[in-house]
Amino acid sequence: MKFGIVVSEGPYTHQAADTAYHFAKAALDKGHEIPRVFFYHDGVNVATNLSVPPQDERHIQKNWTALAKANDIDMVVCIAAAQRRGILDENEAKRQGKDASNLAEGFRISGLGQLIEMGIEYDRTVTFGD
Repeated sequence: MKFGIVVSEGPYTHQAADTAYHFAKAALDKGHEIPRVFFYHDGVNVATNLSVPPQDERHIQKNWTALAKANDIDMVVCIAAAQRRGILDENEAKRQGKDASNLAEGFRISGLGQLIEMGIEYDRTVTFGD
């Protein structure tokens, strides 16, 4: 089965990003496909490379980056939600006149079309968060 995943809650405020990560790992271990994860609303905060959790806590962004790299998962961050929350890649930072970017490795910024495409092309779209 081909799953699309939507994460719409922030990483350390709610359990959604962690639960989605563990769901993705379990689904992949069972032989399912996860071609794309879409980070929306506060879920875009998973994609910042500026989070520094204490050493004895999980690092949600690094967990997602490693999972995506190992399984060729397209991790898409909603551009509108990202801009509102100060998550920018290099191109977007330049376009907006900002002097820095903070999008973590393995993530890319795109629009809602990627979310709609998941709903059309995949067997199931599973949402974690509101």
